[in-house]
Amino acid sequence: MAKLILSRRNFLRASAVGASGLALSGCEQFDFLGQRDNPVREMLARANTLTYHAQRLIAADQALARTYAETEIRQGQRPNGSTDPDSADYIALRDSGFAGYRLKVTGLVERELSFSLDELRNMPAQSQVTRHDCVEGWSCIAKWTGTRLGPVLDAAGVKPGARFLVYHCYDKMGGETYYESSDLIDAYHPQTLLAYGLNNAMLPVKNGAPIRVRIERALGYKQPKYVHTLELVESFARFGRGQGGYWPDHGYDWYGGI
Repeated sequence: MAKLILSRRNFLRASAVGASGLALSGCEQFDFLGQRDNPVREMLARANTLTYHAQRLIAADQALARTYAETEIRQGQRPNGSTDPDSADYIALRDSGFAGYRLKVTGLVERELSFSLDELRNMPAQSQVTRHDCVEGWSCIAKWTGTRLGPVLDAAGVKPGARFLVYHCYDKMGGETYYESSDLIDAYHPQTLLAYGLNNAMLPVKNGAPIRVRIERALGYKQPKYVHTLELVESFARFGRGQGGYWPDHGYDWYGGI
């Protein structure tokens, strides 16, 4: 086991050296990741695959991300990426205070379900103060409140063939509809939330209202905003470019674990 950890550390160190010339001012600085034959991209991809398998092998499935005291919140949660989707459906929901919002659970489930925002808020609530780590190089501590994702999936009855959960969103990036995904270990993690609250207030539009998924052991781009559908699937083949998310479709690591 120690040999595995050492190999991972050495590989990541080599990857960091290979990418040391990168500026971390914004996601556009990572355009090279979309170049499948780029040697730095390939080195990072191998390191990320090793990270995923090493964490799944070493860390307990239910191991918790670090939490903080509310006194350690120094600023509002920094918005990033999409901050105000312009689709007609989203605008209508936003302008109505999300009165007509429904979160759907579909795909490989025993029964398809949908929940209003009020129904989600009336479920057992959980709050946690955690640190959001962005691939751009910044971090931010914030308090998130919502309902745990696992019990919502249980209510729908996940079928044995399901391997992943795809998160469908209202926003777009580069003209493409945004989506993300996780394995079921992260979906059922006790800190994974369907978040509707931020820092003791309702979740703002700029941070993903009405629902943002929080997967606390992953990087920021794995925390999809403006989520409207949860789809249980066996593979990613029919979504986007088949890599499991907007950013993975453009060369980023699918797992994105911390």
